[in-house]
Amino acid sequence: SEYDYLHLGVNTKISRDFNQRNTTVSAGLAYSSDTISAVGGAPTPLTSMADVGNLSNRIGDQSKDIVDVVLGVTQVISRKLVVQANYSFSDSSGYMNDPYKIVGVVDATTGDVLQRTPAPGVLGPSHEYLYESRPDQRTKHSIYGQAKYYMNGKVLDASYRYMTDDWDIDSHTVDLRFSWPVGERSYLEPHLRFYTQTEANFFKAGVVDGIPLPMYASNDYRLGSFDAITAGLKYGWKARNGNDMSVRLEVYQQSGDIPADRLIGNQVGLVEFPDLTAIIAQFSYRFGG
Repeated sequence: SEYDYLHLGVNTKISRDFNQRNTTVSAGLAYSSDTISAVGGAPTPLTSMADVGNLSNRIGDQSKDIVDVVLGVTQVISRKLVVQANYSFSDSSGYMNDPYKIVGVVDATTGDVLQRTPAPGVLGPSHEYLYESRPDQRTKHSIYGQAKYYMNGKVLDASYRYMTDDWDIDSHTVDLRFSWPVGERSYLEPHLRFYTQTEANFFKAGVVDGIPLPMYASNDYRLGSFDAITAGLKYGWKARNGNDMSVRLEVYQQSGDIPADRLIGNQVGLVEFPDLTAIIAQFSYRFGG
Protein backbone atom coordinates (compact mmCIF):
# COMPACT_ATOMS: atom_id res chain seq x y z
CA SER A 1 0.00 0.00 0.00
CA GLU A 2 1.14 3.55 -0.79
CA TYR A 3 -0.43 6.90 -0.01
CA ASP A 4 -2.06 6.99 -3.45
CA TYR A 5 -2.37 3.26 -4.17
CA LEU A 6 -4.06 0.43 -2.26
CA HIS A 7 -3.54 -3.21 -3.22
CA LEU A 8 -5.67 -5.99 -1.73
CA GLY A 9 -5.25 -9.57 -2.83
CA VAL A 10 -5.83 -13.23 -2.04
CA ASN A 11 -4.22 -16.32 -3.52
CA THR A 12 -4.24 -20.07 -3.21
CA LYS A 13 -2.08 -22.91 -4.51
CA ILE A 14 -2.33 -26.68 -4.63
CA SER A 15 0.24 -29.29 -5.65
CA ARG A 16 0.29 -33.06 -6.02
CA ASP A 17 3.20 -35.50 -6.29
CA PHE A 18 3.25 -38.49 -8.66
CA ASN A 19 5.70 -41.07 -9.97
CA GLN A 20 7.35 -41.76 -6.60
CA ARG A 21 7.47 -37.99 -5.96
CA ASN A 22 9.56 -37.42 -9.07
CA THR A 23 6.74 -35.46 -10.70
CA THR A 24 4.91 -32.53 -9.10
CA VAL A 25 1.89 -30.84 -10.66
CA SER A 26 0.74 -27.51 -9.27
CA ALA A 27 -1.95 -24.90 -9.85
CA GLY A 28 -2.29 -21.42 -8.43
CA LEU A 29 -5.01 -18.78 -8.47
CA ALA A 30 -4.78 -15.16 -7.36
CA TYR A 31 -7.18 -12.23 -7.30
CA SER A 32 -6.38 -8.64 -6.46
CA SER A 33 -8.29 -5.38 -6.34
CA ASP A 34 -6.35 -2.12 -6.62
CA THR A 35 -7.56 1.38 -5.82
CA ILE A 36 -5.77 4.34 -7.42
CA SER A 37 -6.14 7.53 -5.37
CA ALA A 38 -4.09 9.99 -7.42
CA VAL A 39 -3.35 13.39 -5.90
CA GLY A 40 -6.26 15.63 -6.90
CA GLY A 41 -8.09 12.65 -8.41
CA ALA A 42 -7.33 10.58 -11.49
CA PRO A 43 -7.39 12.69 -14.68
CA THR A 44 -9.71 12.05 -17.60
CA PRO A 45 -7.59 10.33 -20.29
CA LEU A 46 -6.33 12.55 -23.14
CA THR A 47 -7.40 15.79 -21.46
CA SER A 48 -4.98 18.70 -21.13
CA MET A 49 -2.69 19.12 -18.16
CA ALA A 50 -4.30 22.18 -16.56
CA ASP A 51 -3.11 25.03 -14.37
CA VAL A 52 -2.47 24.39 -10.68
CA GLY A 53 -5.77 24.17 -8.79
CA ASN A 54 -7.89 23.42 -11.85
CA LEU A 55 -9.43 20.00 -11.18
CA SER A 56 -12.21 20.19 -13.76
CA ASN A 57 -10.89 17.16 -15.64
CA ARG A 58 -10.50 14.93 -12.57
CA ILE A 59 -12.67 11.85 -12.08
CA GLY A 60 -11.75 10.85 -8.52
CA ASP A 61 -10.49 7.48 -7.32
CA GLN A 62 -10.33 4.62 -9.81
CA SER A 63 -9.91 0.86 -9.49
CA LYS A 64 -8.83 -2.24 -11.36
CA ASP A 65 -9.17 -5.98 -10.86
CA ILE A 66 -6.57 -8.62 -11.70
CA VAL A 67 -6.99 -12.40 -11.98
CA ASP A 68 -3.89 -14.61 -12.30
CA VAL A 69 -3.76 -18.34 -13.00
CA VAL A 70 -0.56 -20.44 -12.97
CA LEU A 71 -0.27 -24.10 -14.00
CA GLY A 72 3.02 -25.91 -13.55
CA VAL A 73 4.85 -29.21 -13.56
CA THR A 74 8.21 -30.09 -12.03
CA GLN A 75 10.06 -33.24 -13.09
CA VAL A 76 13.11 -34.95 -11.64
CA ILE A 77 15.01 -36.21 -14.69
CA SER A 78 17.96 -37.69 -12.80
CA ARG A 79 19.83 -37.24 -9.55
CA LYS A 80 21.55 -34.27 -11.15
CA LEU A 81 18.82 -32.64 -13.26
CA VAL A 82 15.46 -31.10 -12.31
CA VAL A 83 13.26 -29.25 -14.82
CA GLN A 84 10.17 -27.11 -14.40
CA ALA A 85 7.58 -25.68 -16.82
CA ASN A 86 4.80 -23.17 -16.09
CA TYR A 87 1.99 -21.52 -17.98
CA SER A 88 0.57 -18.25 -16.65
CA PHE A 89 -2.58 -16.34 -17.56
CA SER A 90 -3.36 -12.83 -16.33
CA ASP A 91 -6.44 -10.71 -16.97
CA SER A 92 -6.61 -7.08 -15.82
CA SER A 93 -9.61 -4.80 -16.17
CA GLY A 94 -10.45 -1.30 -15.01
CA TYR A 95 -8.30 1.82 -14.75
CA MET A 96 -5.00 0.82 -16.38
CA ASN A 97 -3.50 4.31 -16.79
CA ASP A 98 -0.68 5.83 -14.80
CA PRO A 99 -2.39 9.04 -13.57
CA TYR A 100 0.91 10.95 -13.57
CA LYS A 101 2.05 10.09 -17.11
CA ILE A 102 1.62 12.65 -19.90
CA VAL A 103 2.06 12.85 -23.68
CA GLY A 104 3.22 16.00 -25.48
CA VAL A 105 1.12 17.63 -28.21
CA VAL A 106 3.60 18.34 -31.02
CA ASP A 107 3.64 20.56 -34.08
CA ALA A 108 3.01 18.57 -37.27
CA THR A 109 6.05 20.11 -39.00
CA THR A 110 8.67 20.84 -36.35
CA GLY A 111 7.80 18.07 -33.89
CA ASP A 112 8.19 20.55 -31.02
CA VAL A 113 5.76 20.41 -28.11
CA LEU A 114 3.26 23.26 -28.41
CA GLN A 115 3.62 26.14 -26.00
CA ARG A 116 0.81 27.38 -23.78
CA THR A 117 0.34 30.33 -21.45
CA PRO A 118 -1.01 29.75 -17.93
CA ALA A 119 -3.80 32.00 -16.68
CA PRO A 120 -2.58 35.32 -15.19
CA GLY A 121 -1.18 34.89 -11.71
CA VAL A 122 -1.54 31.11 -11.83
CA LEU A 123 1.13 28.43 -12.04
CA GLY A 124 0.76 25.92 -14.81
CA PRO A 125 2.57 23.99 -17.54
CA SER A 126 4.36 26.08 -20.18
CA HIS A 127 3.70 23.47 -22.88
CA GLU A 128 0.70 21.47 -24.03
CA TYR A 129 0.50 18.00 -22.52
CA LEU A 130 -2.27 15.42 -22.38
CA TYR A 131 -2.75 12.73 -19.76
CA GLU A 132 -2.10 9.29 -21.17
CA SER A 133 -4.81 6.82 -22.19
CA ARG A 134 -4.48 3.04 -22.09
CA PRO A 135 -7.02 0.30 -22.85
CA ASP A 136 -9.13 -0.70 -19.84
CA GLN A 137 -8.40 -4.38 -20.44
CA ARG A 138 -5.17 -6.36 -20.67
CA THR A 139 -4.71 -10.09 -21.13
CA LYS A 140 -1.28 -11.70 -20.79
CA HIS A 141 -0.04 -15.21 -21.52
CA SER A 142 3.40 -16.47 -20.55
CA ILE A 143 5.38 -19.69 -20.57
CA TYR A 144 8.34 -20.37 -18.30
CA GLY A 145 10.94 -23.10 -18.31
CA GLN A 146 13.72 -23.76 -15.81
CA ALA A 147 16.45 -26.37 -15.45
CA LYS A 148 18.75 -26.96 -12.48
CA TYR A 149 21.81 -29.15 -12.95
CA TYR A 150 23.88 -30.30 -9.97
CA MET A 151 27.60 -31.03 -10.48
CA ASN A 152 29.63 -32.08 -7.43
CA GLY A 153 28.36 -29.26 -5.25
CA LYS A 154 28.01 -26.79 -8.09
CA VAL A 155 24.57 -25.76 -9.39
CA LEU A 156 23.73 -24.37 -12.82
CA ASP A 157 20.32 -22.65 -12.84
CA ALA A 158 18.98 -21.60 -16.26
CA SER A 159 15.52 -20.26 -17.09
CA TYR A 160 13.58 -18.72 -19.97
CA ARG A 161 10.29 -16.82 -20.02
CA TYR A 162 8.17 -15.69 -22.95
CA MET A 163 5.26 -13.28 -22.46
CA THR A 164 2.73 -11.93 -24.94
CA ASP A 165 -0.30 -9.71 -24.42
CA ASP A 166 -3.10 -8.05 -26.35
CA TRP A 167 -1.28 -4.69 -26.22
CA ASP A 168 1.19 -6.24 -28.73
CA ILE A 169 3.99 -6.46 -26.17
CA ASP A 170 6.14 -9.57 -26.57
CA SER A 171 9.00 -10.15 -24.14
CA HIS A 172 11.80 -12.69 -23.72
CA THR A 173 13.79 -13.22 -20.51
CA VAL A 174 16.86 -15.44 -20.13
CA ASP A 175 18.32 -15.87 -16.65
CA LEU A 176 21.53 -17.75 -15.78
CA ARG A 177 23.05 -18.44 -12.36
CA PHE A 178 25.99 -20.65 -11.47
CA SER A 179 26.71 -21.42 -7.84
CA TRP A 180 29.84 -23.16 -6.64
CA PRO A 181 31.22 -23.74 -3.13
CA VAL A 182 34.20 -21.80 -1.81
CA GLY A 183 35.38 -23.76 1.18
CA GLU A 184 32.96 -25.64 3.42
CA ARG A 185 30.67 -22.78 4.50
CA SER A 186 30.53 -20.30 1.61
CA TYR A 187 29.79 -20.02 -2.11
CA LEU A 188 29.99 -17.68 -5.09
CA GLU A 189 27.14 -17.15 -7.55
CA PRO A 190 27.56 -15.08 -10.73
CA HIS A 191 24.30 -13.96 -12.35
CA LEU A 192 23.44 -12.88 -15.89
CA ARG A 193 19.97 -11.84 -17.06
CA PHE A 194 18.85 -10.62 -20.48
CA TYR A 195 15.45 -9.06 -21.18
CA THR A 196 13.94 -7.69 -24.38
CA GLN A 197 10.45 -6.50 -25.28
CA THR A 198 8.52 -4.97 -28.16
CA GLU A 199 6.47 -1.81 -27.75
CA ALA A 200 2.76 -1.50 -27.02
CA ASN A 201 0.62 -0.65 -30.04
CA PHE A 202 -0.28 2.73 -28.51
CA PHE A 203 3.23 3.83 -27.47
CA LYS A 204 3.94 7.25 -29.00
CA ALA A 205 6.64 9.91 -28.83
CA GLY A 206 3.83 12.49 -28.96
CA VAL A 207 0.41 13.21 -30.46
CA VAL A 208 0.30 15.51 -33.49
CA ASP A 209 -1.62 18.78 -33.30
CA GLY A 210 -4.43 19.11 -35.85
CA ILE A 211 -4.91 15.36 -36.24
CA PRO A 212 -7.82 13.61 -34.46
CA LEU A 213 -6.66 12.11 -31.20
CA PRO A 214 -6.14 8.36 -31.08
CA MET A 215 -8.20 6.36 -28.64
CA TYR A 216 -5.06 5.35 -26.73
CA ALA A 217 -1.64 6.98 -26.35
CA SER A 218 1.21 6.68 -23.86
CA ASN A 219 4.79 7.90 -23.72
CA ASP A 220 5.69 5.65 -20.78
CA TYR A 221 9.05 4.12 -21.73
CA ARG A 222 8.11 0.94 -19.83
CA LEU A 223 5.67 0.30 -22.69
CA GLY A 224 8.31 0.96 -25.35
CA SER A 225 10.73 -1.35 -27.12
CA PHE A 226 13.92 -1.90 -25.12
CA ASP A 227 16.63 -4.34 -24.06
CA ALA A 228 18.05 -4.78 -20.57
CA ILE A 229 21.02 -6.69 -19.17
CA THR A 230 21.74 -7.49 -15.52
CA ALA A 231 25.13 -8.85 -14.49
CA GLY A 232 26.36 -9.43 -10.98
CA LEU A 233 27.97 -11.58 -8.33
CA LYS A 234 26.69 -12.93 -5.03
CA TYR A 235 28.80 -14.21 -2.14
CA GLY A 236 27.06 -16.24 0.53
CA TRP A 237 28.17 -17.95 3.70
CA LYS A 238 26.79 -19.73 6.73
CA ALA A 239 27.36 -17.95 10.02
CA ARG A 240 28.56 -19.80 13.11
CA ASN A 241 25.02 -19.76 14.51
CA GLY A 242 23.78 -21.62 11.41
CA ASN A 243 22.00 -18.68 9.78
CA ASP A 244 22.62 -17.73 6.14
CA MET A 245 24.23 -14.45 5.10
CA SER A 246 25.02 -13.04 1.66
CA VAL A 247 26.10 -9.91 -0.18
CA ARG A 248 25.16 -9.16 -3.78
CA LEU A 249 26.38 -6.56 -6.26
CA GLU A 250 24.79 -6.16 -9.70
CA VAL A 251 24.78 -3.71 -12.59
CA TYR A 252 21.59 -3.11 -14.60
CA GLN A 253 21.73 -1.49 -18.04
CA GLN A 254 18.70 -0.62 -20.14
CA SER A 255 18.60 0.81 -23.65
CA GLY A 256 15.81 1.33 -26.15
CA ASP A 257 15.06 2.92 -29.46
CA ILE A 258 12.35 4.98 -31.14
CA PRO A 259 12.53 4.39 -34.92
CA ALA A 260 13.43 7.51 -36.91
CA ASP A 261 10.33 7.13 -39.10
CA ARG A 262 8.21 7.63 -35.97
CA LEU A 263 9.78 11.03 -35.25
CA ILE A 264 8.89 14.43 -36.72
CA GLY A 265 11.18 17.34 -37.61
CA ASN A 266 13.29 18.44 -34.66
CA GLN A 267 12.51 15.23 -32.79
CA VAL A 268 15.06 13.39 -34.93
CA GLY A 269 18.29 13.31 -32.95
CA LEU A 270 16.69 14.97 -29.91
CA VAL A 271 13.91 12.65 -28.77
CA GLU A 272 15.49 9.43 -27.57
CA PHE A 273 14.53 6.47 -25.47
CA PRO A 274 15.90 7.09 -21.95
CA ASP A 275 18.85 4.79 -21.27
CA LEU A 276 19.31 3.66 -17.70
CA THR A 277 22.20 2.31 -15.65
CA ALA A 278 21.72 1.22 -12.05
CA ILE A 279 23.98 -0.38 -9.46
CA ILE A 280 22.29 -2.73 -6.99
CA ALA A 281 23.89 -3.67 -3.67
CA GLN A 282 22.18 -6.01 -1.23
CA PHE A 283 22.96 -7.62 2.11
CA SER A 284 20.79 -10.53 3.28
CA TYR A 285 20.51 -12.32 6.61
CA ARG A 286 18.20 -15.32 6.88
CA PHE A 287 17.30 -16.93 10.17
CA GLY A 288 17.08 -20.69 10.45
CA GLY A 289 19.24 -21.39 7.39
